[in-house]
Amino acid sequence: MDLRERIAAATKEAMKSRDAARLSTLRLIGAGIKDREIAARGEPGNEGADGLREEDLVALLSKMVKQRQESARAFEEGGRIELAEREQAEITVIQEFLPRQLDDAEVAAALDRVIADLGASSVRDMGRVMGELRARHAGQMDFGAVGALVKSRLMG
Repeated sequence: MDLRERIAAATKEAMKSRDAARLSTLRLIGAGIKDREIAARGEPGNEGADGLREEDLVALLSKMVKQRQESARAFEEGGRIELAEREQAEITVIQEFLPRQLDDAEVAAALDRVIADLGASSVRDMGRVMGELRARHAGQMDFGAVGALVKSRLMG
């Protein structure tokens, strides 16, 4: 079952179980996918293309998680704990549809593999390394945090 089918099935299940909070988040995901599909139709070379690829959906969901993390942080700083908790609940629902996140040891191993495969040896290779990591591990790691790790590995 592809990602789009899993989201549709989860939406139906949330409707049946009358889980309003979960249903709301799933509908936001569906609306985000539809918006992205409409935007993609207008891009050059995508005329007539039906739907988004799986990796596009993963990127969209990752972006939604990141937006909610930033919102939750802002709400916590502003003392709006109930709103921060709602953002965290939405993150939990969205993450169900993302690939499993790699732990620190797996991130380090993946980084070492990419550096070795590309023969990267200096900070000048950082863009190539990051691009390859994104291609191989989309949605599986926080690339903002990994960037500093890549830089330290290539410098030292």
